[in-house]
Amino acid sequence: MKKLHQILQIVLLAYFGAFLIFFIAFDTLGGLFGMEEITSDSMVTIILIGLLLFLAAWGSSYAAYSSLSSQIKKMENETHALKAKIYDFEHPKTTANPGAKPTTPSESDQSNIPRRQNFTDK
Repeated sequence: MKKLHQILQIVLLAYFGAFLIFFIAFDTLGGLFGMEEITSDSMVTIILIGLLLFLAAWGSSYAAYSSLSSQIKKMENETHALKAKIYDFEHPKTTANPGAKPTTPSESDQSNIPRRQNFTDK
């Protein structure tokens, strides 16, 4: 989808670039194409074709963006699921007994750091 978007943007740029050069050099190039003067019908046709090319490029851009957005959301959901599994493996006490009383941090602390003592002056 991204390649189609890039191709359509290049086609749109080339289309309007070619007509810009054509209209700047109309005195010399108009005779080659059998145009004596620019009519409103030819201008409307040129602008409508350009509008259709622009809408096609914009539609492909929107489709590419929505595709990438859905991929990002899917990856984020997978990441959250994996983080939840890792958390469940690291904290089996809290998830193994859902009806059990939650332990305080000091009871579940497995480090060798002694509890904090409060000292007061008497």
